[in-house]
Amino acid sequence: MKNLLLALTLLLPLVTLAQDPNTTDEIPQDNKLVIYQLLPRLFGNKVALNKPYGTITENGCGKFDDINDLALTKIKELGASHVWYTGVLEHATMTSYPQAGLPADDADVVKGRAGSPYAVKDYYDVDPDLAVNKKNRLEEFQALVKRTHDHGLKVIIDFIPNHVARSYHSDAKPAGVVDLGAQDDKAKAFAPNNNFYYLPGQHFVVPAGYNPLGELKGPGEDGKYNEFPAKATGNDVFSAAPTVDDWFETIKLNYGVDYQHGRQLYFEPIPDTWRKMRDILVYWAEKDVDGFRCDVAEMVPVEFWAYVIPEIKKVKPGILFLGEAYTPKEYNTYLTKGHFDFLYDKVGLYDGLRRLMRQEGTTDDITHVWKTESRGFGSHMLRFLENHDEQRIASPEFAGDPRRAIPAMTVSATLSSGPVMLYMGQEVGEPAAGSEGFSGADGRTTIFDYWGVPQWQKWLNQGKMDGGKLSEDQQKLRDFYKRLLMLAGSSEAIRRGQFYELQDANNLSKEYDQQKVYAFLRYTKGQQVLVVVNFSDTKTYRPTLLIPSEVMQRVGLDPQRVYTYRDLLGGGEARPGLNLTLEPLAALVLEIKPRE
Repeated sequence: MKNLLLALTLLLPLVTLAQDPNTTDEIPQDNKLVIYQLLPRLFGNKVALNKPYGTITENGCGKFDDINDLALTKIKELGASHVWYTGVLEHATMTSYPQAGLPADDADVVKGRAGSPYAVKDYYDVDPDLAVNKKNRLEEFQALVKRTHDHGLKVIIDFIPNHVARSYHSDAKPAGVVDLGAQDDKAKAFAPNNNFYYLPGQHFVVPAGYNPLGELKGPGEDGKYNEFPAKATGNDVFSAAPTVDDWFETIKLNYGVDYQHGRQLYFEPIPDTWRKMRDILVYWAEKDVDGFRCDVAEMVPVEFWAYVIPEIKKVKPGILFLGEAYTPKEYNTYLTKGHFDFLYDKVGLYDGLRRLMRQEGTTDDITHVWKTESRGFGSHMLRFLENHDEQRIASPEFAGDPRRAIPAMTVSATLSSGPVMLYMGQEVGEPAAGSEGFSGADGRTTIFDYWGVPQWQKWLNQGKMDGGKLSEDQQKLRDFYKRLLMLAGSSEAIRRGQFYELQDANNLSKEYDQQKVYAFLRYTKGQQVLVVVNFSDTKTYRPTLLIPSEVMQRVGLDPQRVYTYRDLLGGGEARPGLNLTLEPLAALVLEIKPRE
Protein backbone atom coordinates (compact mmCIF):
# COMPACT_ATOMS: atom_id res chain seq x y z
CA MET A 1 0.00 0.00 0.00
CA LYS A 2 1.30 3.41 -0.93
CA ASN A 3 2.36 5.63 1.91
CA LEU A 4 0.09 8.61 2.37
CA LEU A 5 0.71 11.78 4.30
CA LEU A 6 -0.98 12.71 7.56
CA ALA A 7 -0.20 16.42 8.05
CA LEU A 8 -0.85 18.45 11.17
CA THR A 9 -1.86 22.04 10.40
CA LEU A 10 -2.36 24.61 13.13
CA LEU A 11 -5.26 26.96 12.42
CA LEU A 12 -6.47 29.90 14.48
CA PRO A 13 -10.28 29.94 14.51
CA LEU A 14 -12.08 31.65 17.34
CA VAL A 15 -13.23 29.22 20.05
CA THR A 16 -15.10 30.06 23.23
CA LEU A 17 -13.45 28.13 26.04
CA ALA A 18 -15.72 29.02 28.96
CA GLN A 19 -18.36 26.44 28.00
CA ASP A 20 -16.49 24.49 25.37
CA PRO A 21 -18.64 21.57 24.10
CA ASN A 22 -15.55 19.59 23.12
CA THR A 23 -14.31 18.86 26.61
CA THR A 24 -15.69 17.46 29.86
CA ASP A 25 -16.44 19.20 33.12
CA GLU A 26 -14.87 16.35 35.06
CA ILE A 27 -11.70 16.85 37.05
CA PRO A 28 -9.80 13.68 36.14
CA GLN A 29 -8.77 11.27 38.87
CA ASP A 30 -5.85 8.92 38.44
CA ASN A 31 -7.76 5.65 38.41
CA LYS A 32 -5.81 4.00 35.61
CA LEU A 33 -5.95 0.45 36.85
CA VAL A 34 -5.01 -2.12 34.20
CA ILE A 35 -6.98 -5.26 35.00
CA TYR A 36 -6.16 -8.65 33.51
CA GLN A 37 -9.09 -11.08 33.71
CA LEU A 38 -8.46 -14.81 33.64
CA LEU A 39 -10.26 -18.01 34.57
CA PRO A 40 -7.80 -20.30 36.38
CA ARG A 41 -9.77 -23.24 34.98
CA LEU A 42 -8.79 -22.18 31.45
CA PHE A 43 -5.51 -20.34 32.00
CA GLY A 44 -3.19 -23.28 32.64
CA ASN A 45 -5.06 -26.04 30.82
CA LYS A 46 -2.71 -27.69 28.32
CA VAL A 47 -5.09 -30.46 27.15
CA ALA A 48 -6.26 -29.94 23.57
CA LEU A 49 -8.85 -32.74 23.21
CA ASN A 50 -11.86 -30.43 23.63
CA LYS A 51 -14.55 -33.08 23.66
CA PRO A 52 -17.98 -31.40 23.94
CA TYR A 53 -19.30 -32.06 27.44
CA GLY A 54 -15.97 -33.73 28.23
CA THR A 55 -15.10 -34.60 31.81
CA ILE A 56 -12.26 -33.01 33.73
CA THR A 57 -10.19 -36.13 33.09
CA GLU A 58 -10.81 -35.94 29.35
CA ASN A 59 -10.53 -32.20 28.72
CA GLY A 60 -8.27 -31.13 31.57
CA CYS A 61 -8.44 -28.15 33.90
CA GLY A 62 -6.03 -25.42 34.93
CA LYS A 63 -4.93 -25.08 38.56
CA PHE A 64 -4.01 -22.26 40.91
CA ASP A 65 -0.44 -23.55 40.71
CA ASP A 66 -0.35 -22.95 36.93
CA ILE A 67 -0.46 -19.24 37.67
CA ASN A 68 3.16 -19.44 38.75
CA ASP A 69 5.98 -16.90 38.95
CA LEU A 70 6.58 -17.07 35.20
CA ALA A 71 2.90 -16.51 34.43
CA LEU A 72 2.68 -13.56 36.80
CA THR A 73 5.84 -12.06 35.32
CA LYS A 74 4.24 -12.26 31.86
CA ILE A 75 1.02 -10.67 33.12
CA LYS A 76 2.97 -7.88 34.78
CA GLU A 77 4.89 -7.31 31.55
CA LEU A 78 1.56 -6.71 29.80
CA GLY A 79 1.15 -3.62 31.95
CA ALA A 80 -1.33 -5.12 34.41
CA SER A 81 -1.77 -3.70 37.88
CA HIS A 82 -4.57 -6.06 38.97
CA VAL A 83 -5.57 -9.64 38.17
CA TRP A 84 -9.23 -10.63 38.28
CA TYR A 85 -9.32 -14.32 39.10
CA THR A 86 -12.71 -15.39 37.77
CA GLY A 87 -14.43 -18.51 39.07
CA VAL A 88 -12.56 -18.89 42.36
CA LEU A 89 -15.47 -19.56 44.71
CA GLU A 90 -16.80 -23.10 45.00
CA HIS A 91 -19.73 -23.58 42.64
CA ALA A 92 -22.10 -26.34 41.60
CA THR A 93 -20.49 -28.94 39.35
CA MET A 94 -20.98 -32.44 37.93
CA THR A 95 -17.54 -33.45 39.24
CA SER A 96 -17.23 -35.20 42.59
CA TYR A 97 -14.28 -35.46 44.97
CA PRO A 98 -15.25 -38.13 47.49
CA GLN A 99 -11.78 -38.14 49.07
CA ALA A 100 -12.40 -34.52 50.07
CA GLY A 101 -16.04 -35.12 51.02
CA LEU A 102 -17.36 -33.18 48.02
CA PRO A 103 -20.17 -34.93 46.11
CA ALA A 104 -21.25 -33.97 42.60
CA ASP A 105 -24.34 -31.80 42.24
CA ASP A 106 -27.51 -32.91 40.49
CA ALA A 107 -26.92 -32.53 36.75
CA ASP A 108 -30.46 -31.16 36.28
CA VAL A 109 -29.38 -27.89 37.89
CA VAL A 110 -25.79 -27.59 36.64
CA LYS A 111 -24.89 -25.85 33.41
CA GLY A 112 -22.07 -27.75 31.72
CA ARG A 113 -19.83 -30.44 33.21
CA ALA A 114 -17.75 -27.93 35.15
CA GLY A 115 -20.69 -25.73 36.13
CA SER A 116 -21.19 -21.99 36.14
CA PRO A 117 -18.79 -20.00 38.34
CA TYR A 118 -21.80 -17.83 39.13
CA ALA A 119 -23.79 -20.63 40.76
CA VAL A 120 -21.93 -20.49 44.07
CA LYS A 121 -22.26 -23.51 46.33
CA ASP A 122 -20.17 -22.24 49.24
CA TYR A 123 -19.23 -18.58 49.72
CA TYR A 124 -16.52 -19.58 52.20
CA ASP A 125 -14.71 -22.06 49.96
CA VAL A 126 -12.85 -22.22 46.65
CA ASP A 127 -13.35 -24.45 43.62
CA PRO A 128 -11.68 -27.85 44.23
CA ASP A 129 -11.13 -28.25 40.47
CA LEU A 130 -8.43 -25.59 40.77
CA ALA A 131 -6.42 -27.31 43.50
CA VAL A 132 -3.80 -30.03 43.20
CA ASN A 133 -4.57 -31.24 46.72
CA LYS A 134 -8.34 -30.90 47.08
CA LYS A 135 -8.22 -30.86 50.87
CA ASN A 136 -5.72 -27.97 50.81
CA ARG A 137 -7.57 -25.96 48.18
CA LEU A 138 -7.92 -22.82 50.29
CA GLU A 139 -4.23 -22.87 51.17
CA GLU A 140 -3.38 -23.19 47.46
CA PHE A 141 -5.52 -20.15 46.70
CA GLN A 142 -3.92 -18.16 49.48
CA ALA A 143 -0.50 -19.09 48.07
CA LEU A 144 -1.65 -17.68 44.72
CA VAL A 145 -2.70 -14.44 46.41
CA LYS A 146 0.75 -14.15 47.99
CA ARG A 147 2.51 -14.91 44.68
CA THR A 148 0.43 -12.29 42.96
CA HIS A 149 1.30 -9.69 45.56
CA ASP A 150 4.98 -10.64 45.38
CA HIS A 151 4.88 -9.65 41.71
CA GLY A 152 3.46 -6.21 42.48
CA LEU A 153 -0.04 -7.16 41.34
CA LYS A 154 -3.32 -6.92 43.24
CA VAL A 155 -6.04 -9.55 43.45
CA ILE A 156 -9.69 -9.17 42.47
CA ILE A 157 -12.20 -12.00 42.88
CA ASP A 158 -15.91 -12.30 42.14
CA PHE A 159 -18.56 -11.54 44.70
CA ILE A 160 -21.91 -12.92 43.55
CA PRO A 161 -24.50 -11.27 45.81
CA ASN A 162 -27.74 -11.80 43.89
CA HIS A 163 -28.03 -15.58 43.68
CA VAL A 164 -26.51 -18.92 44.69
CA ALA A 165 -26.62 -22.49 43.42
CA ARG A 166 -29.76 -24.48 44.17
CA SER A 167 -27.50 -26.88 46.06
CA TYR A 168 -26.02 -24.14 48.27
CA HIS A 169 -24.56 -25.49 51.48
CA SER A 170 -21.40 -24.25 53.16
CA ASP A 171 -19.18 -26.92 54.67
CA ALA A 172 -16.29 -24.48 55.08
CA LYS A 173 -18.07 -21.71 56.97
CA PRO A 174 -16.41 -20.47 60.17
CA ALA A 175 -17.71 -21.61 63.52
CA GLY A 176 -20.90 -19.85 64.51
CA VAL A 177 -21.99 -18.97 60.97
CA VAL A 178 -25.58 -19.93 60.17
CA ASP A 179 -26.03 -21.17 56.60
CA LEU A 180 -28.13 -19.25 54.11
CA GLY A 181 -31.73 -20.42 54.33
CA ALA A 182 -31.20 -22.56 57.41
CA GLN A 183 -33.61 -20.48 59.51
CA ASP A 184 -36.03 -19.40 56.76
CA ASP A 185 -39.78 -19.66 57.23
CA LYS A 186 -40.47 -21.67 54.06
CA ALA A 187 -44.23 -21.36 54.50
CA LYS A 188 -43.97 -17.69 53.50
CA ALA A 189 -43.29 -16.50 49.98
CA PHE A 190 -41.52 -13.49 51.47
CA ALA A 191 -40.33 -12.58 54.92
CA PRO A 192 -37.87 -9.75 55.61
CA ASN A 193 -35.34 -12.03 57.31
CA ASN A 194 -35.69 -15.00 54.98
CA ASN A 195 -32.60 -15.45 52.84
CA PHE A 196 -34.57 -16.85 49.89
CA TYR A 197 -37.94 -16.36 48.18
CA TYR A 198 -40.36 -19.30 48.16
CA LEU A 199 -43.31 -20.56 46.15
CA PRO A 200 -45.23 -22.37 48.93
CA GLY A 201 -46.96 -25.58 47.95
CA GLN A 202 -45.19 -25.84 44.58
CA HIS A 203 -42.49 -28.24 43.44
CA PHE A 204 -39.62 -26.92 41.32
CA VAL A 205 -39.97 -28.03 37.70
CA VAL A 206 -36.71 -28.80 35.92
CA PRO A 207 -36.69 -27.03 32.53
CA ALA A 208 -36.39 -29.08 29.37
CA GLY A 209 -32.69 -29.66 28.79
CA TYR A 210 -30.70 -28.01 26.06
CA ASN A 211 -27.72 -29.69 24.46
CA PRO A 212 -25.91 -28.09 21.51
CA LEU A 213 -25.02 -31.60 20.31
CA GLY A 214 -28.63 -32.04 19.27
CA GLU A 215 -29.80 -34.10 22.21
CA LEU A 216 -32.67 -33.05 24.43
CA LYS A 217 -30.71 -33.53 27.62
CA GLY A 218 -27.13 -33.13 28.72
CA PRO A 219 -25.08 -35.72 30.64
CA GLY A 220 -26.75 -36.95 33.79
CA GLU A 221 -29.98 -34.97 33.36
CA ASP A 222 -33.03 -37.01 34.30
CA GLY A 223 -35.52 -34.35 35.42
CA LYS A 224 -35.75 -35.84 38.90
CA TYR A 225 -34.19 -32.99 40.88
CA ASN A 226 -36.38 -32.42 43.94
CA GLU A 227 -36.97 -28.98 45.46
CA PHE A 228 -39.98 -28.28 47.65
CA PRO A 229 -41.12 -25.67 48.14
CA ALA A 230 -39.68 -24.22 44.95
CA LYS A 231 -37.50 -21.14 45.30
CA ALA A 232 -37.45 -18.09 43.03
CA THR A 233 -34.83 -18.23 40.27
CA GLY A 234 -31.81 -15.92 40.21
CA ASN A 235 -32.89 -13.67 37.34
CA ASP A 236 -36.01 -12.56 39.24
CA VAL A 237 -38.24 -15.36 37.94
CA PHE A 238 -40.94 -16.01 40.54
CA SER A 239 -42.18 -19.21 38.97
CA ALA A 240 -41.72 -22.86 39.92
CA ALA A 241 -41.03 -23.62 36.25
CA PRO A 242 -38.24 -21.40 34.87
CA THR A 243 -37.14 -21.93 31.28
CA VAL A 244 -33.79 -23.25 30.10
CA ASP A 245 -32.91 -19.69 29.08
CA ASP A 246 -33.38 -18.47 32.67
CA TRP A 247 -30.73 -18.73 35.36
CA PHE A 248 -32.56 -21.90 36.41
CA GLU A 249 -29.51 -23.34 38.20
CA THR A 250 -29.60 -20.49 40.74
CA ILE A 251 -31.89 -19.16 43.45
CA LYS A 252 -32.53 -15.50 44.18
CA LEU A 253 -31.32 -14.02 47.47
CA ASN A 254 -33.68 -11.87 49.51
CA TYR A 255 -32.37 -8.43 50.50
CA GLY A 256 -35.65 -7.24 51.98
CA VAL A 257 -37.46 -6.41 48.73
CA ASP A 258 -40.94 -7.92 48.32
CA TYR A 259 -41.01 -8.20 44.54
CA GLN A 260 -44.47 -9.75 44.41
CA HIS A 261 -46.10 -6.90 46.32
CA GLY A 262 -45.00 -3.77 44.51
CA ARG A 263 -41.35 -4.12 45.51
CA GLN A 264 -42.05 -2.96 49.04
CA LEU A 265 -38.82 -2.41 50.98
CA TYR A 266 -38.02 -3.85 54.41
CA PHE A 267 -34.57 -2.47 55.25
CA GLU A 268 -35.11 -1.65 58.94
CA PRO A 269 -34.01 -3.49 60.93
CA ILE A 270 -31.09 -4.58 58.74
CA PRO A 271 -32.13 -7.81 56.95
CA ASP A 272 -30.38 -11.03 57.84
CA THR A 273 -29.04 -11.46 54.28
CA TRP A 274 -27.24 -8.10 54.51
CA ARG A 275 -25.38 -9.21 57.62
CA LYS A 276 -24.50 -12.60 56.17
CA MET A 277 -23.09 -11.05 53.00
CA ARG A 278 -21.10 -8.53 55.01
CA ASP A 279 -19.51 -11.37 56.95
CA ILE A 280 -18.61 -13.17 53.71
CA LEU A 281 -16.91 -10.06 52.32
CA VAL A 282 -15.02 -9.53 55.58
CA TYR A 283 -13.85 -13.16 55.42
CA TRP A 284 -12.20 -12.64 52.02
CA ALA A 285 -10.92 -9.17 52.80
CA GLU A 286 -9.08 -10.63 55.76
CA LYS A 287 -7.56 -13.22 53.42
CA ASP A 288 -5.80 -10.32 51.67
CA VAL A 289 -8.02 -10.02 48.61
CA ASP A 290 -7.69 -6.48 47.21
CA GLY A 291 -11.04 -6.08 45.49
CA PHE A 292 -14.35 -7.57 44.43
CA ARG A 293 -16.00 -7.61 41.03
CA CYS A 294 -19.65 -7.58 42.06
CA ASP A 295 -21.86 -9.62 39.77
CA VAL A 296 -25.10 -8.00 38.49
CA ALA A 297 -24.74 -5.29 41.13
CA GLU A 298 -27.95 -3.53 40.06
CA MET A 299 -30.06 -6.59 40.89
CA VAL A 300 -29.26 -5.94 44.55
CA PRO A 301 -30.72 -2.77 46.16
CA VAL A 302 -28.32 0.15 46.25
CA GLU A 303 -29.13 0.57 49.93
CA PHE A 304 -27.31 -2.70 50.62
CA TRP A 305 -24.17 -1.41 48.90
CA ALA A 306 -24.46 1.86 50.83
CA TYR A 307 -24.38 -0.25 53.98
CA VAL A 308 -21.83 -2.93 53.17
CA ILE A 309 -19.06 -1.19 51.21
CA PRO A 310 -18.19 1.28 54.01
CA GLU A 311 -18.31 -1.64 56.45
CA ILE A 312 -15.72 -3.58 54.44
CA LYS A 313 -13.52 -0.53 53.95
CA LYS A 314 -13.34 -0.19 57.72
CA VAL A 315 -11.79 -3.66 57.77
CA LYS A 316 -9.49 -3.05 54.80
CA PRO A 317 -9.19 0.57 53.67
CA GLY A 318 -8.55 0.87 49.96
CA ILE A 319 -10.24 -2.38 49.01
CA LEU A 320 -11.94 -1.99 45.60
CA PHE A 321 -15.53 -2.59 44.60
CA LEU A 322 -16.21 -2.92 40.89
CA GLY A 323 -19.86 -3.24 39.90
CA GLU A 324 -21.31 -4.99 36.87
CA ALA A 325 -23.87 -2.39 35.79
CA TYR A 326 -25.92 -1.77 32.65
CA THR A 327 -28.23 1.18 33.42
CA PRO A 328 -26.50 4.51 32.66
CA LYS A 329 -29.11 6.61 34.42
CA GLU A 330 -28.30 4.73 37.64
CA TYR A 331 -24.51 4.97 37.41
CA ASN A 332 -24.24 8.08 39.55
CA THR A 333 -26.45 6.53 42.21
CA TYR A 334 -24.32 3.41 42.52
CA LEU A 335 -21.09 5.43 42.54
CA THR A 336 -22.19 8.01 45.10
CA LYS A 337 -24.93 6.48 47.27
CA GLY A 338 -23.69 2.93 46.71
CA HIS A 339 -20.00 3.78 47.23
CA PHE A 340 -18.74 1.73 44.28
CA ASP A 341 -15.27 2.61 43.10
CA PHE A 342 -15.89 1.58 39.50
CA LEU A 343 -18.71 0.39 37.23
CA TYR A 344 -18.79 -1.42 33.90
CA ASP A 345 -19.00 0.82 30.84
CA LYS A 346 -20.73 -1.79 28.72
CA VAL A 347 -23.90 0.11 27.77
CA GLY A 348 -21.92 3.05 26.44
CA LEU A 349 -18.39 2.86 25.16
CA TYR A 350 -18.31 -0.92 24.66
CA ASP A 351 -21.52 -0.95 22.65
CA GLY A 352 -20.42 2.03 20.55
CA LEU A 353 -17.00 0.58 19.82
CA ARG A 354 -18.58 -2.77 18.97
CA ARG A 355 -20.68 -1.08 16.30
CA LEU A 356 -17.60 0.66 14.92
CA MET A 357 -15.60 -2.57 14.86
CA ARG A 358 -18.43 -4.24 12.95
CA GLN A 359 -18.50 -1.30 10.50
CA GLU A 360 -22.05 -0.52 11.65
CA GLY A 361 -21.51 2.66 13.66
CA THR A 362 -19.71 5.99 13.61
CA THR A 363 -17.44 7.93 15.93
CA ASP A 364 -20.52 9.85 17.09
CA ASP A 365 -21.01 6.92 19.48
CA ILE A 366 -17.76 7.83 21.25
CA THR A 367 -18.71 11.49 21.44
CA HIS A 368 -22.08 10.53 22.92
CA VAL A 369 -20.42 8.51 25.68
CA TRP A 370 -18.13 11.19 27.04
CA LYS A 371 -20.71 13.96 26.62
CA THR A 372 -23.57 12.20 28.36
CA GLU A 373 -23.29 8.80 30.01
CA SER A 374 -19.87 9.25 31.56
CA ARG A 375 -19.81 13.00 32.04
CA GLY A 376 -18.70 13.76 35.56
CA PHE A 377 -17.62 10.21 36.38
CA GLY A 378 -15.70 8.91 33.36
CA SER A 379 -12.71 8.09 35.54
CA HIS A 380 -14.89 5.60 37.43
CA MET A 381 -15.99 3.60 34.37
CA LEU A 382 -14.20 0.34 33.52
CA ARG A 383 -13.49 0.14 29.78
CA PHE A 384 -13.13 -3.22 28.00
CA LEU A 385 -13.73 -4.98 24.69
CA GLU A 386 -13.93 -8.56 25.97
CA ASN A 387 -14.83 -10.38 29.14
CA HIS A 388 -16.29 -13.77 30.02
CA ASP A 389 -19.84 -12.62 29.15
CA GLU A 390 -19.09 -10.98 25.82
CA GLN A 391 -18.23 -12.45 22.44
CA ARG A 392 -14.64 -12.71 21.31
CA ILE A 393 -13.61 -9.94 18.90
CA ALA A 394 -12.13 -12.49 16.49
CA SER A 395 -15.32 -14.57 16.41
CA PRO A 396 -17.58 -14.27 13.35
CA GLU A 397 -20.38 -13.32 15.73
CA PHE A 398 -18.47 -10.13 16.61
CA ALA A 399 -15.88 -8.67 14.23
CA GLY A 400 -14.20 -11.71 12.68
CA ASP A 401 -10.75 -10.10 12.79
CA PRO A 402 -8.81 -9.40 16.01
CA ARG A 403 -7.00 -6.47 14.38
CA ARG A 404 -10.22 -4.47 14.41
CA ALA A 405 -9.61 -4.08 18.11
CA ILE A 406 -6.53 -1.90 17.52
CA PRO A 407 -8.30 1.48 17.22
CA ALA A 408 -11.07 0.47 19.60
CA MET A 409 -8.78 -0.76 22.36
CA THR A 410 -6.65 2.36 21.98
CA VAL A 411 -9.74 4.48 22.64
CA SER A 412 -10.76 2.22 25.55
CA ALA A 413 -7.37 2.59 27.19
CA THR A 414 -6.76 6.30 26.59
CA LEU A 415 -10.12 8.10 26.48
CA SER A 416 -10.23 8.72 30.21
CA SER A 417 -8.21 8.31 33.38
CA GLY A 418 -10.36 5.36 34.47
CA PRO A 419 -9.50 1.64 34.49
CA VAL A 420 -9.16 -0.61 31.46
CA MET A 421 -9.40 -4.40 31.25
CA LEU A 422 -7.94 -7.14 29.05
CA TYR A 423 -9.44 -10.65 28.93
CA MET A 424 -7.19 -13.70 28.73
CA GLY A 425 -6.83 -14.73 25.07
CA GLN A 426 -7.89 -11.38 23.65
CA GLU A 427 -4.23 -10.47 23.17
CA VAL A 428 -3.67 -13.44 20.82
CA GLY A 429 -6.95 -13.16 18.91
CA GLU A 430 -8.78 -16.16 20.37
CA PRO A 431 -12.01 -16.63 18.31
CA ALA A 432 -13.85 -19.13 20.57
CA ALA A 433 -14.67 -21.27 17.54
CA GLY A 434 -16.94 -24.28 17.67
CA SER A 435 -19.38 -25.80 20.15
CA GLU A 436 -17.83 -26.30 23.57
CA GLY A 437 -20.61 -27.95 25.52
CA PHE A 438 -23.46 -26.22 27.31
CA SER A 439 -22.71 -22.78 25.87
CA GLY A 440 -22.69 -23.96 22.26
CA ALA A 441 -21.11 -22.10 19.36
CA ASP A 442 -21.86 -18.52 20.34
CA GLY A 443 -18.57 -16.65 19.93
CA ARG A 444 -17.78 -16.87 23.64
CA THR A 445 -15.18 -18.93 25.47
CA THR A 446 -17.19 -21.28 27.66
CA ILE A 447 -17.40 -20.66 31.39
CA PHE A 448 -19.49 -23.81 31.91
CA ASP A 449 -17.22 -26.53 30.57
CA TYR A 450 -13.79 -28.08 30.94
CA TRP A 451 -12.02 -26.73 27.89
CA GLY A 452 -8.73 -25.84 26.29
CA VAL A 453 -8.57 -22.42 24.62
CA PRO A 454 -6.80 -23.20 21.31
CA GLN A 455 -5.11 -19.91 20.40
CA TRP A 456 -4.32 -19.25 24.03
CA GLN A 457 -2.65 -22.65 24.25
CA LYS A 458 -0.33 -21.58 21.43
CA TRP A 459 0.95 -18.82 23.71
CA LEU A 460 0.98 -21.17 26.71
CA ASN A 461 3.13 -23.62 24.70
CA GLN A 462 2.89 -26.43 27.26
CA GLY A 463 3.70 -24.14 30.16
CA LYS A 464 6.67 -22.33 28.59
CA MET A 465 4.53 -19.20 28.15
CA ASP A 466 6.79 -17.98 25.38
CA GLY A 467 4.26 -17.75 22.55
CA GLY A 468 6.37 -20.20 20.63
CA LYS A 469 3.42 -21.51 18.61
CA LEU A 470 1.85 -18.15 17.82
CA SER A 471 1.78 -16.91 14.24
CA GLU A 472 3.63 -13.74 13.33
CA ASP A 473 0.33 -11.82 13.23
CA GLN A 474 -0.57 -13.10 16.70
CA GLN A 475 2.81 -12.06 18.08
CA LYS A 476 2.32 -8.58 16.61
CA LEU A 477 -1.14 -8.38 18.12
CA ARG A 478 0.09 -9.34 21.58
CA ASP A 479 2.92 -6.82 21.25
CA PHE A 480 0.35 -4.11 20.43
CA TYR A 481 -1.62 -4.87 23.60
CA LYS A 482 1.58 -4.88 25.63
CA ARG A 483 2.72 -1.51 24.29
CA LEU A 484 -0.73 0.04 24.67
CA LEU A 485 -1.36 -1.10 28.24
CA MET A 486 2.16 -0.24 29.39
CA LEU A 487 1.66 3.23 27.90
CA ALA A 488 -1.78 3.66 29.47
CA GLY A 489 -0.37 2.78 32.87
CA SER A 490 2.69 5.02 32.65
CA SER A 491 1.72 8.14 30.69
CA GLU A 492 1.00 11.11 32.93
CA ALA A 493 -1.44 12.60 30.42
CA ILE A 494 -3.42 9.37 30.08
CA ARG A 495 -3.39 8.51 33.77
CA ARG A 496 -4.61 11.88 35.04
CA GLY A 497 -4.86 14.31 32.16
CA GLN A 498 -7.84 16.28 30.93
CA PHE A 499 -9.65 15.50 27.69
CA TYR A 500 -10.35 17.55 24.56
CA GLU A 501 -12.09 16.18 21.47
CA LEU A 502 -10.89 17.41 18.06
CA GLN A 503 -13.76 16.19 15.89
CA ASP A 504 -15.46 19.60 15.54
CA ALA A 505 -12.20 21.26 14.60
CA ASN A 506 -11.81 18.87 11.68
CA ASN A 507 -15.33 18.37 10.35
CA LEU A 508 -14.82 20.69 7.35
CA SER A 509 -11.80 18.85 6.02
CA LYS A 510 -12.66 16.76 2.97
CA GLU A 511 -9.81 14.42 3.80
CA TYR A 512 -10.94 13.85 7.40
CA ASP A 513 -13.63 11.14 7.51
CA GLN A 514 -15.21 12.12 10.77
CA GLN A 515 -17.34 8.97 10.77
CA LYS A 516 -14.31 6.65 10.81
CA VAL A 517 -11.44 8.75 12.17
CA TYR A 518 -11.42 9.96 15.76
CA ALA A 519 -8.95 12.38 17.36
CA PHE A 520 -8.59 13.82 20.84
CA LEU A 521 -6.07 15.31 23.23
CA ARG A 522 -5.17 14.15 26.74
CA TYR A 523 -3.08 16.66 28.64
CA THR A 524 -1.55 17.79 31.90
CA LYS A 525 0.79 20.66 32.58
CA GLY A 526 3.72 18.31 32.06
CA GLN A 527 2.58 16.24 29.06
CA GLN A 528 0.36 16.67 26.00
CA VAL A 529 -0.73 13.64 23.99
CA LEU A 530 -2.68 13.50 20.72
CA VAL A 531 -4.57 10.26 19.99
CA VAL A 532 -5.72 9.55 16.42
CA VAL A 533 -7.42 6.29 15.37
CA ASN A 534 -8.84 4.99 12.11
CA PHE A 535 -11.74 2.53 12.34
CA SER A 536 -11.86 1.89 8.60
CA ASP A 537 -10.53 -1.53 7.66
CA THR A 538 -10.26 -0.73 3.97
CA LYS A 539 -9.00 2.82 3.52
CA THR A 540 -5.84 4.80 4.23
CA TYR A 541 -6.56 8.43 5.11
CA ARG A 542 -4.62 11.65 4.51
CA PRO A 543 -6.49 14.13 6.68
CA THR A 544 -5.28 17.58 7.54
CA LEU A 545 -5.72 17.50 11.28
CA LEU A 546 -6.53 20.86 12.87
CA ILE A 547 -5.67 22.00 16.39
CA PRO A 548 -6.99 25.52 16.96
CA SER A 549 -4.61 27.96 18.61
CA GLU A 550 -6.98 28.51 21.53
CA VAL A 551 -6.98 24.77 22.15
CA MET A 552 -3.18 24.73 22.07
CA GLN A 553 -3.18 27.43 24.71
CA ARG A 554 -5.72 25.48 26.78
CA VAL A 555 -3.53 22.39 26.83
CA GLY A 556 -0.36 24.32 27.62
CA LEU A 557 1.18 24.69 24.16
CA ASP A 558 2.39 27.88 22.49
CA PRO A 559 0.87 28.30 19.00
CA GLN A 560 3.95 30.25 17.94
CA ARG A 561 6.37 27.46 18.68
CA VAL A 562 7.38 24.54 16.49
CA TYR A 563 6.74 21.09 17.92
CA THR A 564 7.86 17.53 17.38
CA TYR A 565 5.57 14.53 17.51
CA ARG A 566 6.63 11.11 18.75
CA ASP A 567 4.42 8.04 18.44
CA LEU A 568 4.49 6.58 21.95
CA LEU A 569 2.52 3.56 20.83
CA GLY A 570 4.82 2.80 17.92
CA GLY A 571 8.03 3.74 19.69
CA GLY A 572 9.15 6.01 16.87
CA GLU A 573 11.69 8.77 17.23
CA ALA A 574 10.62 12.39 17.57
CA ARG A 575 10.49 14.32 14.32
CA PRO A 576 9.65 17.91 13.37
CA GLY A 577 6.06 18.09 12.20
CA LEU A 578 3.96 15.12 11.16
CA ASN A 579 4.70 13.01 8.16
CA LEU A 580 2.75 9.89 9.00
CA THR A 581 0.38 7.47 7.31
CA LEU A 582 -2.98 6.63 8.83
CA GLU A 583 -3.37 3.06 7.64
CA PRO A 584 -6.59 1.02 7.97
CA LEU A 585 -7.19 0.02 11.60
CA ALA A 586 -4.36 2.33 12.70
CA ALA A 587 -3.82 3.93 16.08
CA LEU A 588 -1.38 6.72 16.93
CA VAL A 589 -0.57 8.14 20.35
CA LEU A 590 1.59 11.17 19.72
CA GLU A 591 3.47 13.06 22.41
CA ILE A 592 3.83 16.74 21.55
CA LYS A 593 7.14 18.35 22.48
CA PRO A 594 8.77 21.70 21.61
CA ARG A 595 11.51 21.36 19.01
CA GLU A 596 14.85 22.11 20.62
